[in-house]
Amino acid sequence: MNQNHPKHYCGLFGIFGVPDAKYLIYLGLYALQHRGEESCGIVTSDGEELYIHKDMGLVSDVFKEEQLQALKGDRGIGHVRYSTTGSSLVKNAQPLFVDYLGTSLAVAHNGNLVNSGALKRELEKIGSIFQTTCDSEVIVHLMARSKSKDIITRLLHALKKIEGAYSLIFLTEDLLIGVRDPYGFRPLCLGKKGDSYCLASETCAFDLIEAKFIREVEPGEIVIISKSGLKSVRFAPKMNVSAHCIFEHIYFARPDSIIFGETVHLVRQTLGETLAKEHPVEADYVIPIPDSGTSAAFGYSHASGIPLEVGVIRNHYVGRTFIQPHQHIRDLGVKVKINILREVVRGKRVVIVDDSIVRGTTSKIRVKNFRDAGAKEVHMRISCPPHKFPCFYGIDFPKSEELIANRYSMKQIKDYLEVDSLGYLSLKGMLDSVKKAKERYCTACFTGQYPISCPHADKYSLEKKRLCSI
Repeated sequence: MNQNHPKHYCGLFGIFGVPDAKYLIYLGLYALQHRGEESCGIVTSDGEELYIHKDMGLVSDVFKEEQLQALKGDRGIGHVRYSTTGSSLVKNAQPLFVDYLGTSLAVAHNGNLVNSGALKRELEKIGSIFQTTCDSEVIVHLMARSKSKDIITRLLHALKKIEGAYSLIFLTEDLLIGVRDPYGFRPLCLGKKGDSYCLASETCAFDLIEAKFIREVEPGEIVIISKSGLKSVRFAPKMNVSAHCIFEHIYFARPDSIIFGETVHLVRQTLGETLAKEHPVEADYVIPIPDSGTSAAFGYSHASGIPLEVGVIRNHYVGRTFIQPHQHIRDLGVKVKINILREVVRGKRVVIVDDSIVRGTTSKIRVKNFRDAGAKEVHMRISCPPHKFPCFYGIDFPKSEELIANRYSMKQIKDYLEVDSLGYLSLKGMLDSVKKAKERYCTACFTGQYPISCPHADKYSLEKKRLCSI
């Protein structure tokens, strides 16, 4: 979306045993494009060799018919990326692909390893040479250190050493493998199309290819898909407490996906209903900030009785590559993405419903745009608690000092945004809006209580210096 929101991270898709798997992988990635717009890639296999193409850009730009034709085979994996560790460079695009000990291996990763820096230093001391600066490569090097010839044993060797958030999909010549970390931070879903199994970060990818959603890969589980069918292996015991990322429901996932057992749209609608009860206001219209604020706005309107109105139009053709060399142009970049319907808001008291405020700069510009459009009153409602702490599990939240709610009180934020009123959803209200929340969700970015302790490193921590692409 914009600098006011955390960036997306990654989307995964894999399928085994379908003719021309590349086309279904392409469609799966297309459905998951919202999870990463920096780069994408596909690796396929015909049972003998692996074929790869990846590049910077959107799925529809990177893969034309010529590139797809070169991807042979009935199995494969794909990845869309927003970088949470490592610079946005083509060398860091995934899936990562390696040849070692007579086997080809590709891996796609969603999440963040909190001990990747220490592991990389250890591996370099014993001779490992890294080709990328993303933490996913650490997993491949750990697998290569195992003396076993069995790929699953090698994988288990690596999983014993890594810590953090990870959903992984591996591809060899004859196997498709899915892995989810013991806490279940990131989603990974298992589906079936005919007799063929598939894996995806979200169920919306299954809907597009007309596959049936079976279940989620469980935290601490490995699923192994081959010509023999599906096999499940646990590499970690079931935990009493999990740490699903609550922000999947608030912002990241598509509203038509089922994440952590619940339909995202319905969760967001409940968030909005709770928000209306916690922060009522007299107004003429409830106006969502599209797209992730739309479902919550439905809920706010329903619970408050204030009519829902389309007061903002989003330009869906604007990506994250909009050139912003000067502050004035950066400010206009907000207007490039959304435009206010002046005839709708003029003279009206409006409630703006959005999913989050991170730095606050974009929200301030939006409020000014509503004022300039003639809104009589502008009230802002946010469908999650204030973000006060960075995330180390795969979301590119900025440092604490860059988070507006970490530095300022609610009154100071209200005055900075120049709104007539400001209301954030409470932590209790958020958790009450999802099922069994106290046992299931990570709320570290709101509370500072991290399920896994981690060093306070940024996304470039695996680089000697930040690299720049031209």
